[in-house]
Amino acid sequence: MINFSKIVKIIIFKIYLMVFLFFNCFSQPPSTPFHSGEKLYYDISYNWHFVWVNAGKVEFQVDSTMYGDIPAYHFQSSGRSLSSYDWIFKVRDEFESVANAQTFQPYWFVRKTREGSYSVDNKLNFDWENHRIISKLETSKHPYRKDTIPLDPLYLDLQTAVYFARTLDFSQMEINQKIPFYVLIDGEKFELFGRYLGKETIKNRDGKYYRCHKFSALLVEGTMFKGGEDLYVWVTDDGNKIPILTEAKILVGSVKAYFTHGENLMYPMEALIQE
Repeated sequence: MINFSKIVKIIIFKIYLMVFLFFNCFSQPPSTPFHSGEKLYYDISYNWHFVWVNAGKVEFQVDSTMYGDIPAYHFQSSGRSLSSYDWIFKVRDEFESVANAQTFQPYWFVRKTREGSYSVDNKLNFDWENHRIISKLETSKHPYRKDTIPLDPLYLDLQTAVYFARTLDFSQMEINQKIPFYVLIDGEKFELFGRYLGKETIKNRDGKYYRCHKFSALLVEGTMFKGGEDLYVWVTDDGNKIPILTEAKILVGSVKAYFTHGENLMYPMEALIQE
């Protein structure tokens, strides 16, 4: 059965690694390639024995908000199975966070996962004053637990990282540059790496061509992934820096997330090659 929660996470997870390409993450206010009201939509397809099957949808949204008296962003994403598959295996996943609008330092992160009879509820509170993260985690297989994690200045939650990564200057990256990093997923730390692969023009599922930056990432071997550098993402080479295509090999077949459309983009889609 397709694990949509992990598909959603790898889409976010791959972009997350780009954050660690620079060690001065919070030294300067980033140049923001999006604004409040932007929405991005993706279709998820699963490949098995050369047959591609539409399986689900993923959506991203950003809005302006306040955290106390501090201007902030409210980031949201969701993943769900298509209604035609709900009777087989219903999936409703949600990711949400609030972060400082200037520094992108996160204040809190929430993940809610519902996959058939399996559920996950995880909340992270970032206590910057006391340099700690308060993690609250409960799953259908494990009881509620509360942990305290040391807070490194480079830590971003998965949801905030999607947007912060889009602020980075890809022109400063060298081809085949390999960067090791640590990432925290549901309280567990992984040592991984990412690689910048340069520019490439790709054809999206809708037949349109885009000029993109290409990245790869190391996946952790587990119940769904084979392990190895088998995750790829293509990001538009323009002011919006939108992920157009994400592809990952899994234990049986592979999955792809295709960009379908966006709303309220900050810039024209200049990476789109007009025929």
